[in-house]
Amino acid sequence: MAEQRILINPQKIKSRKGYHFVKRTLDIVLSSIGLICLSPLMAVIAYKIKREDQGPVFYKQVRVGKNGRQFEMYKFRSMIINADQLLDKLKGQNEVEGAMFKMKHDPRITNIGHYLREHSLDELPQLVNVLKGDMSLVGPRPPLPSEVEQYTDYDRQRLYAIPGCTGLWQATKRNDVGFDDMVKLDLEYIRHASLSYDLWIIWKTVIIIFKPNGSY
Repeated sequence: MAEQRILINPQKIKSRKGYHFVKRTLDIVLSSIGLICLSPLMAVIAYKIKREDQGPVFYKQVRVGKNGRQFEMYKFRSMIINADQLLDKLKGQNEVEGAMFKMKHDPRITNIGHYLREHSLDELPQLVNVLKGDMSLVGPRPPLPSEVEQYTDYDRQRLYAIPGCTGLWQATKRNDVGFDDMVKLDLEYIRHASLSYDLWIIWKTVIIIFKPNGSY
């Protein structure tokens, strides 16, 4: 039971104004550069998605951000059009415990979707979320509202930080760990967040694009 203690003081996080200012500046600069430099790649991805399945290229989903604020998160669509409607039928095959759904051989994922997910390319449109301020380049994975409803007070500490396109969990263990370990990694990041830590996670994420670490 000791593991369920509230370990993070949110006031201490708020007091780090200098770090948050520089982090936001870095988010704006790097996401702007990323959108410009990666626009040819994103155009190719959009063409590949349309060529395989004549549905929308982008996928919008409501996620929960810092302090419980909800926002629309953008991704390249990697699943069939009616994927959300089929989720209830698949929940019994969830391969992770806790408030998160993961299935390695999810039948809803398209052929191009498998490749995008393996190399984390489906996340590229989230650079727009970063520019808008909904997300940061680095932070905890933004959960679904239905996942947050299952959170304990310990789990809710993840919402003390702005969610990120990537984070300590994504850049290290990814799908090799379950929900509880993901929470531990996210809280470890929140407690020790710094610019050098952020840059290290970004670098690890770039490596993952070329050498996937178990994403699906």
